Amino acid sequence: MILPLASADLLPKVIMGVDPGTQIMGYAVIEVQGQRVTVLRYDVIDMKKLGTNHALKLKKIFERMTELIEEFLPDELAIEAPFFGVNVQSMLKLGRAQGVAIAACLSRQIPYVEYAPTKVKQSVTGSGNATKEQVAHMLRQTLQLPPIEEAPKFLDATDALAVALCHHYQKGNNVKAGGKSWGKFLADNPSKLAAPVAGKKVAVAKKKPAA
Repeated sequence: MILPLASADLLPKVIMGVDPGTQIMGYAVIEVQGQRVTVLRYDVIDMKKLGTNHALKLKKIFERMTELIEEFLPDELAIEAPFFGVNVQSMLKLGRAQGVAIAACLSRQIPYVEYAPTKVKQSVTGSGNATKEQVAHMLRQTLQLPPIEEAPKFLDATDALAVALCHHYQKGNNVKAGGKSWGKFLADNPSKLAAPVAGKKVAVAKKKPAA
């Protein structure tokens, strides 16, 4: 899909977007090259079956994030900042989930940036008060995604996709924790690259080692 954005950097960049959650965590991976945005995957990490064991949920988030990092080799992480609510315990748990997702990326030298929910909605729809459905509708139009009736997990996953696209619109400004990517880390440390898991789509071939 060609978006109406100018970009001086024609090298491909892979951005991972995450919408933190303690029951359902949305994630999305996009590849940006010039004005072209390609959705590589958008889905969720479902933790409902883990019940009330918060430690197991955090473990699952870290493990799944690590798998996604190894599969897609993102250059940057864009993650939604927790919103302020009336339930302090829920806020604390959500903050831990966000922190674990960030830690998984930092362990692979991937820089990250946080975006407020209103900033994400504003970037994608033009309104900071847009609903989840409105965000999903705009993304479906912009990126030619399947209709909502064809994607049961659409709203959770598209929230994460909106975060990734918001980061693209911001042109990667204010990334934290340095500028190294997981792909650059592997190029500098080839011994850290594990054998690909059978049946998985591995994006290694799409990334070229730095000269």
